[in-house]
Amino acid sequence: MADRGPAAACLDAVLRQDRGRCLAALVARIGDFPRAEEALQEAAASALVHWARLGPPAHPQAWLIRAGLRKAIDAYRRETALARHRAAIGRLALQEAALDAEPDQAGQIPDDRLRLIFTCCHPALEQKTRVALTLRSLCGLTTAQVAAVFLDAETTMGQRLSRARAKIAAAGIPFAVPGPEDWPARLNSVLTVIYLVFTAGYAAGPAAGRDLCDEAVFLARMLRALRPGDAEIDACLALLLLTQARRAARTGPDGATVPPQLQDRTLWDAAMIAEARALLAPPAPEAPFRLKAGIAACHLAQPPDWARMAALQARLLAFEDTPVTRLSHAVALGEAEGAEAALAALAPLAADLRAYQPFHAAAAEFLARAGEITAARAAYAQAIALAASPADAAFLRARASDLPDDSQPRKKEGRAEARPKSNREV
Repeated sequence: MADRGPAAACLDAVLRQDRGRCLAALVARIGDFPRAEEALQEAAASALVHWARLGPPAHPQAWLIRAGLRKAIDAYRRETALARHRAAIGRLALQEAALDAEPDQAGQIPDDRLRLIFTCCHPALEQKTRVALTLRSLCGLTTAQVAAVFLDAETTMGQRLSRARAKIAAAGIPFAVPGPEDWPARLNSVLTVIYLVFTAGYAAGPAAGRDLCDEAVFLARMLRALRPGDAEIDACLALLLLTQARRAARTGPDGATVPPQLQDRTLWDAAMIAEARALLAPPAPEAPFRLKAGIAACHLAQPPDWARMAALQARLLAFEDTPVTRLSHAVALGEAEGAEAALAALAPLAADLRAYQPFHAAAAEFLARAGEITAARAAYAQAIALAASPADAAFLRARASDLPDDSQPRKKEGRAEARPKSNREV
C-alpha cells in the first residue's frame, strides 16, 4: 500500500477548507442533518483507504460528496425498516447518478453553505449549541477541539452536538435560507454566532488547537461571498478586522494586556484596517453590527474619540439593551465625561454583572480616578480573581499596584485630567 501521508494530508486540507461545503451539499441531497454528518464521516474514513492506495483524486470535494451519498444509501439499506426507506433510496440513487453524469469538478458542486449556517444558527437551538454546531460543521473543528473551547469534556460536547442534530431532524428545522420577512432577525443570529466565535478566540487564544479569531474571520468572509452586498455582513467583517488588526500590540514585553489607546500603533495591521474602512465606507442604515464596527473604528483616532463612542453606544442600546452593552456605554461615558458619570452608569449593573470580570475592572478604574482607593482595591481584587487570561490578570495587578496608599487617597480627577487606562474594549 502506498504511503498514507499524502492521502491524510490531502484529506485534512479538504476538511479544513471545505468540510462545510461538503456537509451542506450532503444535507441538501439527503435531507437529514444527522445522516449527512454520519455519511461524511464514513466517506472521509473511506477516503483515507482509497486515496492512500490510488492517490488523492483530482477533485476531492466531489469524491467525498459522491462517496457520502453512497454511504447514506448503504445506511438506509442496512436498516430493518427497509420499506419506509425505499423512496429515500431511490431519490439518493438519482442524486448519485446525476453526480456521475456531471464533470468531476468541485466548482460544479452547488454551494449550500448559506443554508447550512442558517440551520446551525437557528433560534430554536440555544446559543452555546449554535456556536458549537457552527464550529463543528462549518469550521471543521473536531469534537475534542470544540469541547476545549467551552472547557467541556469531549463526551459531553459530543452529546450536545448529537442532541442538536436530533433536534434539527425532529423539529423539522428547515435547511433553508429564511425569507425576506425573517432575514434581518435570522441574520443577526448568524452574525452574533460569528462574533461569539471571535470573542472566544480573543479571550482564550489558540487554546483549542485552532485560532478561533481566524475561524470567525473565515466565516464572515464566507458569508459575505455567499451573500454579497449586505451592509450588516460587511460591518461584521469590518468589526472583526478592526479588532484583529491590533492583535500584535495586545500584549507588552511583560506579557500584560495593553489597552488599545496605549498600544504601539506601528504594530497594527494597516492592510486589515484599510479593508475594514472600505467595508464601512458605503452609507448604510443603523443596525447592530454597523454601530459596533463604528465603535471599534473610534479607537483609530489618537486619542480615541470617546465622545463619539459614547454616542454610538447609546444608539446601540436601542437594538441591544443588555447589561454588557450598558457596561460598554458606561466606560465610554466615563472616558468622555469623567469618573462620576461612569460610576453613576455602573451602579445599576452591579447585580447583573457581579460575576463578569470587565465590570469589576471598569469599576476599579473609575473608583480609583474618583479617589475611592479602598473600594478600587477591592474591585481590582475581584477583577483579578475573575480574569480570563494571564495577560489580563497581569495588567490588572499592575493597575492595582499603582494605587496610592489608603492613607493618602489620590486626588479626584477632573475631566481634563482623565487618562484612559482601562483594558476594556468598548
